[in-house]
Amino acid sequence: FSAQTKARADELVANLLAAFGKRIDKLDWMNEATKARAKAKLAGMKVGMGYPDAWIDYSGLQVTAGDALGNSQRAAEFEYQRKIARLGTPVEHVEWDLLPQEVNAMNLPLENRLIFPAAILEAPFFDPNADDAVNYGAIGTVIGHEISHSFDSSGALFDETGRLANWWTPEDFKSFEAACAALAAQYDQYRPFPDAAVNGKLTLGENIADVAGLSTAYDAYILSREGKPPVTLEGMTPDQRFFLGFAQAFRDKARDAALRNSLMTNVHSPGQYRTETVRNLDAWYAAFDVKPGQGRYLPPNKRVHVW
Repeated sequence: FSAQTKARADELVANLLAAFGKRIDKLDWMNEATKARAKAKLAGMKVGMGYPDAWIDYSGLQVTAGDALGNSQRAAEFEYQRKIARLGTPVEHVEWDLLPQEVNAMNLPLENRLIFPAAILEAPFFDPNADDAVNYGAIGTVIGHEISHSFDSSGALFDETGRLANWWTPEDFKSFEAACAALAAQYDQYRPFPDAAVNGKLTLGENIADVAGLSTAYDAYILSREGKPPVTLEGMTPDQRFFLGFAQAFRDKARDAALRNSLMTNVHSPGQYRTETVRNLDAWYAAFDVKPGQGRYLPPNKRVHVW
């Protein structure tokens, strides 16, 4: 994980945050006071990219070959004493709950902080040598997804400091809930089996983050081009490559039994339905010339835009 890769990823994050801020500005259902609080939360967001800025010092931990039980006991005691020593000291948001080797990303609402380990900054999500359009469609959507979790059906209940606080006007929150209900109803229609469907309420928070994340990633990609004319590569326009990058990142294959279990227990929609997020973006229809009557076409009034 090179410094060049980290710098490129940091640039992506900066563009995504700027794009999300512009999306807040354009919301027609939110008043200026609530927008100001939303933008304050966005401005206060902390992002960890690749690996922690500071590592835990384990030099005081004794590890002895052939003493598994003793090593375990000493490690537990070491961690206990390390945490006890922090009592009464200022809170520092520097430690990670994910290892750099984990292919994952995390939003910590109590800290208003995002974490992107080095392992997710690899193909198919990210390639520093790849086309910007593909990278924004893949890792850009992941970054946008995690940003959006701070404003989904759960994250929206926390303020810029991570406190559980109501920063909404009643009218704005009703509009937010109406958009959430429309998105839940949309996902309720996806049926991988005749007798089993996606649970729109169970997956709502993730679906909000998927729609807002993809929309924000697209906006950020357009901003990153700085008005430069689009360049067609291998017969595909930049917008087509953007959506291709998104689809490639979320492709998966599951046995029927695993898919049924996921429908009942997983807060994420199955991968094949996460890619259906594109149906809510006007840009996707233009990119692939999707017309009324075609299978994935949604009328403009049915396309859900929460953020």
